[in-house]
Formats: sequence, structure tokens, C-alpha cells
Amino acid sequence: MTLLKSLLAATAMVVALPAFAQDITITDAYARTSGMMAKSGAAFMVIENHAAADDRLVSAASDVAQRVELHTHIAGADGVMQMVEVPEGFVVPAHGSHALARGGDHVMFLGLTRELAQGDKVSVTLTFEKAGPMTVEIPVDLARKDGMKMGGGMKMQGGASN
Repeated sequence: MTLLKSLLAATAMVVALPAFAQDITITDAYARTSGMMAKSGAAFMVIENHAAADDRLVSAASDVAQRVELHTHIAGADGVMQMVEVPEGFVVPAHGSHALARGGDHVMFLGLTRELAQGDKVSVTLTFEKAGPMTVEIPVDLARKDGMKMGGGMKMQGGASN
């Protein structure tokens, strides 16, 4: 195996490792933007709660954006999906999980402070009501095709306009 292949394999294993904070585990995390010179981006992941009580993701922060908000998608009266801020955050049930996925709940980066390129890492601090803050290094994956594409028939509403 060449040195390059060895380094790529080692990097893939590190990226695949979950992040832990007390009873919270973060898996399958990735971030993306809607394209070159984008002003916004998002992060997606699965949050697992191994505790006996529900917890709640209440905020997120990162130096990659001027603002970081928790968002979801809802159908507007005209049937068009709209992105809206969820200031109360997302419940992560006891002994359960909550997926932040494209087309659903997610961490929104507004006013990017730098371009996010394939393979970059974004440091994000997630704050939970009970487990407290945890910092996660999230890889940028612009090629991933799961879920709904950002920008496809969506409007931002509330505090999300930039």
C-alpha cells in the first residue's frame, strides 16, 4: 500500500469515529454548502442519547460563520418547503437518537467567514441542556447526495435572512 493510500485510510477511520460527551454520542457528521462562494452552509449528524432522561440540543456555535442557528424545514401554505429557526432546539430522547438530516432538522451556518472546501474540517460546539457543551470536528463533504439539496425550492424565514 502506498503512503498516500495509508494516509487516506487512516484519515477515513478518524473521520468515522464518533464524538462523545457524557451520555451523548455524535455519529455520521458532515457539513456542506450550496456551492462555490456560498454565504451559508449546514451540518448534519446523528445525535445519540445514552442517558436515562431526555436531553435537548439548545444551541450550536462555530467560528466558520457569523451566526449559527438550529433550523428545520416546514411546508408553507403554498406547499413550498421553508427553512425556519428552531430557537427551542431539538429533543434527543432517552436511550434514543435524533437525526439532523438534509430536508429536516440541521445546524445552519449563516454568513460564512471562509469557503468550505471538500475535505476541510469545521469545528462546531454543540450545547445540550443536560450534557452541556461538546465540540465536534465535522468533515466537509460536498459530494454526499443523501436527502434534499439545499436551495431546491426553499425559502429562509425569520432570523435566517442574510
